[in-house]
Amino acid sequence: MTTFNEVTDKSHSNQIITKARQMSWMFIAFVFALIIYPSRAHAQVIGTLDVNIPFEFQAGQAVLPPGNYTVRMVDNSELAIMQITSKDHPSTSAIFRVHEKDLASAPTENEVVFNKYGDHYFLAQVFDEGDPSGSEVVESSYEQKISKAAAETKVNVTTQQHQQQGD
Repeated sequence: MTTFNEVTDKSHSNQIITKARQMSWMFIAFVFALIIYPSRAHAQVIGTLDVNIPFEFQAGQAVLPPGNYTVRMVDNSELAIMQITSKDHPSTSAIFRVHEKDLASAPTENEVVFNKYGDHYFLAQVFDEGDPSGSEVVESSYEQKISKAAAETKVNVTTQQHQQQGD
């Protein structure tokens, strides 16, 4: 006949094993979630970049004239939308979708990169100095059409950076 203490010890042992199994499964589920849905911990572009663009170009669906511009990530966009605004004509701006782009090595200065097809320029990438993680502009349907008909050239334009205020 088993004593009360033996039954209690077995019950306590089973509870410990059950809790250990639950913790193991929770840990596995957590790791699995991190693998499937990776964190967007990369900084991409921080603050505002100032750039002088000496040619007409397209950003998203908008065609913008040459001039001085600021480029920034749109607040609360989960690093998926950027805005470029003319400093010369503040009512001239464009909003466009981006995704993360990683370089093999960090750029030595802030850069805005354009794809050039013939005499058409398209905003393509934005990088902060010293950070290999930047933003790549999602190609518009017009750029996709033009790119099929012409050879591509990359054009880099250096920028200046200003930190956002109030962050």
